[in-house]
Amino acid sequence: MTRLPLLLLLCAPLVYSQSSGTPLKETLHYSIDWRLFSAGKAKVEFITEAGARPGYQVNLHLESTGIVSKLFKVADDYTSNGSANYCAERLQMTAQEGSRQRETKITFDGDARKATYVERDRLKNTVILAKETEIPACVHDVAGGLFFLRTLNLEPGQSTTVPVSDGKKSVMAKVEAQAREDVKTPEGTFKSIRYEVFLFDGVLYKRSAHLYVWISGDRRKLPVQIRVRMNLTIGTINLLLEKHE
Repeated sequence: MTRLPLLLLLCAPLVYSQSSGTPLKETLHYSIDWRLFSAGKAKVEFITEAGARPGYQVNLHLESTGIVSKLFKVADDYTSNGSANYCAERLQMTAQEGSRQRETKITFDGDARKATYVERDRLKNTVILAKETEIPACVHDVAGGLFFLRTLNLEPGQSTTVPVSDGKKSVMAKVEAQAREDVKTPEGTFKSIRYEVFLFDGVLYKRSAHLYVWISGDRRKLPVQIRVRMNLTIGTINLLLEKHE
């Protein structure tokens, strides 16, 4: 139960925008279900910017609702910035999860091939963890890496690998297109391709789990559904697209 917010955060920031010469903004709203309960809401903004230094910014606001909020209140804000090639540059997260209040900052230096991770306890004003990790010249944070999934044109049965880092570890994560499926959402029914992203089971995260993402087959390539399937004790977390702006 206490790991629920982190798992939601890993899955929610999936965004996409067609490139152009002017800034573009896309907003996606998700409902989050855990077991039989409505667990929360996620709002994701993706902003692309042109100009002298083109790049992107992902903004995520995540909050628990209903009975889950009464048991374990969550209010997380996540901002990720990267280059026009979707290489991670910096990330900041503030998290209120139950009685914990944390702030995490990560800097990705592609030239030095180093990521610097600092996590602080906001209540005690102390550093919990400070670490440097070797990374490739271009690496994706989880938001950028899952966004990059939308730029791929894999057919079911095909796979590739993507460099991903959480600031504490850097890996080549496998992405596999598995099947064509229809997904029903409040936005309509989408013909989609189901992908599995291999981040768990000791790859980037120790926990045993499966991460699935359904990407619509139209030109928008919307992430219409995201699911983390864990063991029976924790269960399955499902994010379903409610609205796209």
